[in-house]
Amino acid sequence: TVHEEQTMPQALHQQLQQLRDQLANNPPLNDQERASLMALVREIEGNLSKPSEQEHNESLVDGVNLAIDRFELSHPTLTATLRNILQSLANMGI
Repeated sequence: TVHEEQTMPQALHQQLQQLRDQLANNPPLNDQERASLMALVREIEGNLSKPSEQEHNESLVDGVNLAIDRFELSHPTLTATLRNILQSLANMGI
């Protein structure tokens, strides 16, 4: 429905903020890992602010999936947030 489409970006924004908070407060990531996840957050936000090509959307989803694979065992809380973000993107048709 139209209402779901309007609320989904808000849910995604909340999930991205949750990920930012986790990166700031929680996991013992090295600088490269933290920078990689922050770049992913910026890429998702950039994607939301303007229409993107299908190829870019696939790259974005691949980036989230790679992050999930990378942190699944070492940072389960981060992984759960990334999975929520991935689900929100899927719900938006990305």
